[in-house]
Amino acid sequence: MPTLAENRQARHDYHILETFEAGIVLTGPEVKSAKAGQVNLRGSYVTIRNNAAWLINCHISPYKPANQQHYPPTRSRKLLLTKHEVDTLIGKAKTQGQTVVPLSVFSKRGLIKVEIGLVRGKKLHDKRAAIKKRESMRDIGRAMRQKA
Repeated sequence: MPTLAENRQARHDYHILETFEAGIVLTGPEVKSAKAGQVNLRGSYVTIRNNAAWLINCHISPYKPANQQHYPPTRSRKLLLTKHEVDTLIGKAKTQGQTVVPLSVFSKRGLIKVEIGLVRGKKLHDKRAAIKKRESMRDIGRAMRQKA
């Protein structure tokens, strides 16, 4: 499963409680652009409207070779989830402090999929602890490479 785009900011800002895999409704040029890796998930989120999940503010750049009218790059796109998954998201997202955000876009058997996560925001001290842990692991890795 090649990853086409990843929302690194969401992984930094939130504790990921649960993940779901969803299909996404795209037009032909959007699919080609997504497979070329021209997707940006920064600032995007998922809402539930009329018992359907929608991906809001995800930027998929227009595919240049397509001889077609250009679509708005940040239009709302429907996510394909089962009714049970949508009901689970509705119930859990109503909990105080929890939201649903896209974590990554990937290709699976020729289809474009979105990994969405039920998340809770991190406090500032949690973010600092994560940065400190990442930097210490990086220093340990450097020391091990220099020793060998």
